[in-house]
Amino acid sequence: MNKKKIINDPVYGFVSIPSGFIFDLIQHPFLQRLRYIKQVSMTHLVYPGALHTRFQHVIGAMHLMQLAIDTLRSKEVSISEEEEAAVLIAILLHDIGHGPFSHSLEHTIIEGVSHEVISALLMDKLNRQFDGRLDLAIRIFNNQYHRKFLYQLVSGQLDIDRMDYLNRDSFFTGVSEGVISFDRIIKMLTVKEDELVVEVKGIYSVEKFLIARRLMYWQVYLHKTVIAAEQMLIKALARAKELSNGGEDLFATPALSHFLRNKITADNFEEEPAHLAWFTKLDDTDIMSALKTWCDHDDFILRTLCSKLMKRDLFRTEIRNTDFTDIELNEIKKQVKDYFGLKDNDIDYFFYHQVVQNSAYSAGSSPIKIVNSKGELTDIAEASDLSNLEALSKGVIKYAISYPKEISFSGQYGVENKKVKVN
Repeated sequence: MNKKKIINDPVYGFVSIPSGFIFDLIQHPFLQRLRYIKQVSMTHLVYPGALHTRFQHVIGAMHLMQLAIDTLRSKEVSISEEEEAAVLIAILLHDIGHGPFSHSLEHTIIEGVSHEVISALLMDKLNRQFDGRLDLAIRIFNNQYHRKFLYQLVSGQLDIDRMDYLNRDSFFTGVSEGVISFDRIIKMLTVKEDELVVEVKGIYSVEKFLIARRLMYWQVYLHKTVIAAEQMLIKALARAKELSNGGEDLFATPALSHFLRNKITADNFEEEPAHLAWFTKLDDTDIMSALKTWCDHDDFILRTLCSKLMKRDLFRTEIRNTDFTDIELNEIKKQVKDYFGLKDNDIDYFFYHQVVQNSAYSAGSSPIKIVNSKGELTDIAEASDLSNLEALSKGVIKYAISYPKEISFSGQYGVENKKVKVN
């Protein structure tokens, strides 16, 4: 079989699959599952073009990794063929543990288990299937290999993962503020003292990268309507779990049914192999088929959440820099309870209060280092002459509330019903 395939990627053009073994990994069901998991969850409800998948992302990241390896070799950084293959595999498989709707349901389907943990488990499983050929890739992925810069290419503050998702998410959402000079950044990469660093000529491209990351978070990933849609999705699944645990026979695919009926946590997930096996059969289509069916369920809460999601009748979200007062929160809860005729312990299905935060750059955690013409290393926050770069390293915290549009909130203590609910 000819395994020298070329994939036509809308962002980068033609992407070559580097080897027959990598082709076999791409063809594996674990990786093919990513075709059916959206990269940015519910963002398509705000930006209709954002329907790209985790599969597209990992293929793009593998392509950028190949460019980075070629660049480093051109600067006389010694990288063996084995190391090259391993780091390409590591970036290809880094998101293999994502579940349906990516980050949105990460701790809803399985409590307390991150996608990174599941990725590591699936890589171990693949390694056994392929007779240990992923040994080095796994060591790099887990930061257990002595050449630190290879891990930094996979997971760091200027890693290949971020370069692709910023570029790709900007492309598919149409948000031009997220466009980065990924090709120039890669050309400016080098290795100094076994660390991945950036030549001083690339400092402005890195600055733009960090600013783009900040803008994409607040304009796309943490857009107030996206926050509302994701919370509605989370609460719909939580309600379905509650009903299933109470003995309700809900429609669900076999894979989804396994996670609705069983309480799966960090304590028992790794101990019982069946959980991981069922997880590999789960994707967005399982959730969507359930949501569509639950729109007609007898339970008012589940039916209402699913119907509103499917019709894009999303909750209104208010975001501000200061937290909401207890008076405001209690008054909104009262209005939501009265309008929908809810019990006290059901109000949280229709009213969400959360803290949203982001920092584009963390100076204390694996800082981005700039190397000058004398070979001296400096943190980019110190090397940059951009006055607000230091501000980018400070976390921004905002406070959000989401509630049905039937309720009107007009600021400080101002809440009223738009109409009287008729059952």
